[in-house]
Amino acid sequence: MEQHQQERFDQLYIQHLQALKLQGKQGKTIDGYSMALRRIACFFNRCPDNLTAADLKSYFAWMVESHSWSSIKVDLWGL
Repeated sequence: MEQHQQERFDQLYIQHLQALKLQGKQGKTIDGYSMALRRIACFFNRCPDNLTAADLKSYFAWMVESHSWSSIKVDLWGL
């Protein structure tokens, strides 16, 4: 990920964590949802704030092939 994209991701990641805490989510839920954000950023090697529907379809198609359904659901809810 390029430097400016990493900086943008870091800012959004912190906001995401704060929002989850303010919603009263428990630690394991926050961990799972934040993992989803890190995983999709790694998958596309860019900040995920402007992904298209087609991008999400390709991501979840990959998830179906490589992860359990419970992981897929956590990623869906986390994103």
